Amino acid sequence: MSEVSMLCGLRYRHASGSAHASDSFELHVPSLSIRRGDRLAVLGPSGSGKSTLLDSLALLLRPTSLDAWQITTANGPEDIGRLYAQHADGRIRMIRSAVLGYVLQTGGLLSFLNVRDNIGLPRRLLGFPPDGSVERVAAYLRIDTHLGKMPSQLSVGERQRVAIARAVAHGPALVLADEPTAALDRENAENVMRLLVGLGDEFETALVVASHDEPLLSRFGFSAIRHRVEGGAGHAMHAVFEN
Repeated sequence: MSEVSMLCGLRYRHASGSAHASDSFELHVPSLSIRRGDRLAVLGPSGSGKSTLLDSLALLLRPTSLDAWQITTANGPEDIGRLYAQHADGRIRMIRSAVLGYVLQTGGLLSFLNVRDNIGLPRRLLGFPPDGSVERVAAYLRIDTHLGKMPSQLSVGERQRVAIARAVAHGPALVLADEPTAALDRENAENVMRLLVGLGDEFETALVVASHDEPLLSRFGFSAIRHRVEGGAGHAMHAVFEN
């Protein structure tokens, strides 16, 4: 399968500004390769760096240092390290919009848009014409009868399915999901994960899902990204992820 994202030597440091070393955090990714169709799990308890890793992969956090990072777009490979060095923020935003989909833990739906417009927003921002993708994805996720509703009219599980639909409707090569089932009961969690995996299979989309529910992701065939946390208890926290 073709590579979507390949990076090595990424570090992101966050210092709280206090004088205590224990308040600082560093994310370190020695190497991470993501291919189309991959199902990768980012596991660990709260505060272990899972969301920071996903935000970094989503091009939302500028690395403190980076050896190499290549993301494949429809026009070929892009050197992300070079773009960061050149402060080419506009190009980075375009790559993020075209290649990536992101399911936030809270859903992140816009309250003033109905379901149809929430799902179609990434496509409109990319200038894609209407082609039935919004309706097809909504039907697959069984929310097609809710397209005219506002987010406030939906259940928690329905809002999460809308968030997934929005993340995939523009055909990204990689979908990142941060605790997509954390607010759901067991039955809805199983349903949402089944639908997310089904979409990934249908479109050969790579999935990277952060969760504390290892048994759930294991049942759906996710492979764990290796993860260890060093420090704590008065020392700076150092989280390492690689595959």
